[in-house]
Amino acid sequence: MFYKIGLFLIGFTLVSNASINIEKLDTFKSDFTQSIKSTTGKTIEYKGAVFIKKDGKILWRYKTPIIKNVYVLNNFAIIDEPELEQAIYTTLETEVNIIRLLQGAKEVEKNSFLANYQNVDYLIRTSNEENKIDTISYKDRLENSVTIKFSDSIINDKIEDNIFKFTAPDYYDIIRK
Repeated sequence: MFYKIGLFLIGFTLVSNASINIEKLDTFKSDFTQSIKSTTGKTIEYKGAVFIKKDGKILWRYKTPIIKNVYVLNNFAIIDEPELEQAIYTTLETEVNIIRLLQGAKEVEKNSFLANYQNVDYLIRTSNEENKIDTISYKDRLENSVTIKFSDSIINDKIEDNIFKFTAPDYYDIIRK
């Protein structure tokens, strides 16, 4: 389930940034902190960086509490888990339709937008400064409260395509789903 949530967030992050200024968005990179609070009150926090290109290339680099890289291109994903020496190759059930989601996002108050995707509401908050994404909050299908806080975001800076390429080392276990 973690992978489904994480993979959707990857696509949604691009959508969310684009909803602010879709015509001008080509790339997005940012540090992030993702907090997931369960219905029992337990919270886990992930930190890392995200890189997104308008053509559908996305990379989430998780740094803590575990090292993990999630590569996405349209409806295909690779989850690289160096600590487990494995990579999971998977086709996603649905491709995130960024344009449709962008068109559906509505400003609910100043610096706050609401979007709905697959019956989940996403609250997107922007900062006053340059209208950058500050946070995305939502409840996942398991009723966990998820908040992703972005920092040091850079929009439309060059991102080399080679960072979106993954080749598993020979010693990795490869899992195909």
